[in-house]
Amino acid sequence: MKVLVTGLDGFTGRYVQSELESHGHQVVGLKSDLTDLDALKTEIADVKPQGVIHLAAISFVGHGNSNDFYTVNLLGTRNLLEALEPFKETIQSVLLASSANIYGNRSEGVLSEGSLADPCNDYAVSKSAMEQMACLWMGRLPVFITRPFNYTGIGQAEHFLIPKIVSHFKQKKDVIELGNIDVFRDFGDVRMVARSYRLLLEQAPVGEIINICTGKMHSLKNVIQACEKITGHKIDIQVNPLFVRPNEVRTLVGDNSKLKEFAKESEVYDLTQTLQWMLGE
Repeated sequence: MKVLVTGLDGFTGRYVQSELESHGHQVVGLKSDLTDLDALKTEIADVKPQGVIHLAAISFVGHGNSNDFYTVNLLGTRNLLEALEPFKETIQSVLLASSANIYGNRSEGVLSEGSLADPCNDYAVSKSAMEQMACLWMGRLPVFITRPFNYTGIGQAEHFLIPKIVSHFKQKKDVIELGNIDVFRDFGDVRMVARSYRLLLEQAPVGEIINICTGKMHSLKNVIQACEKITGHKIDIQVNPLFVRPNEVRTLVGDNSKLKEFAKESEVYDLTQTLQWMLGE
């Protein structure tokens, strides 16, 4: 397929491009601003994509301007869908990346796609609203939604937790300041995410919502311990109250049974494998 990828220059986009191209797809990055509907319409008329992977978003929860979450993540996505609609006859598959953050403070165990949404910050609310809006287009475009849980890899910005921890170990620092280290997350690998996106785009499970996750849970303390074991370097953890987020989601682990149904070949990396790759060990 000729695949239009928004957010192609971002952390995930680079891996998605490599995965798509290695399996014979042609990749085109979106140049227009998602908030400029006329520019989007012109560009999409020129590109005429057969598949779309929509990654572009304000994704850092600590981003300063809350309005940006809604302008880009909600309204920008709506603009994209409106610009795509005239070409619905030739578009085979549209993947919209949402987020597992929409599940909020649910800690009753493994979260399936049917779990109640309970977003607890502006980023999560914007993604939840984006999903609701996208449902209005599911009869008009071959749209489906993915909910990636936390994932990491080489090239992710250091204001995200795992790259920050890895950087401290690579530099052999003695101390690291973190927030709450007793939060538990489903930590995936960006290479698994990219492969899952490619497989799902090819399957085109229209109307579905699919978790992108490992189904395994690790605390930040576990991550530190794994890095210590891999590198042989010990680090002192200091909890900085400024890094403790209000409304912190304590436990977030996903049910990946639907992912395995639609993307049987999607490889799950063990967290230690991912950390070894990032640490260069």
